[in-house]
Formats: sequence, C-alpha cells, structure tokens
Amino acid sequence: MNPGKILIIAGVVLIIAGIIVTFGWRIPFLGRLPGDIRIERDHFSVYFPLTSCILISLLLSLVIWIFRR
Repeated sequence: MNPGKILIIAGVVLIIAGIIVTFGWRIPFLGRLPGDIRIERDHFSVYFPLTSCILISLLLSLVIWIFRR
C-alpha cells in the first residue's frame, strides 16, 4: 500500500476520533443504547457501553473499507 494512502486514512481516522471526542456528549443516543451495561449501587457504579462500542467499530470499519476501495 502506498504511504500516501496510509497517511490519508490515518488522518481521516484521527479527524473522526476528534469529532467524536469533541461532540460525542451532544449525540443523545450514544452511550444509552440497549445493550450498554450500567450497574449502580449505593457507593459503586460500573458503566460499559458495549453496544455503543460495537456501533462505533462498525462505522469505523465501514469508513476504512470505503477508503481501501
């Protein structure tokens, strides 16, 4: 693979990650999807966004697949 393509793909991935980090809290459904695990007790809470992680992974895989073509 051409080094130029690798740099472009890395740049696009970093831009998408930056947008998610910056504006992720404004996306209302992200982190509150069915399948996200949340356990809250008196002095203890655990949160693991399983479905959100799978959705983000699928979207990133789709973007990478599109750029590889």
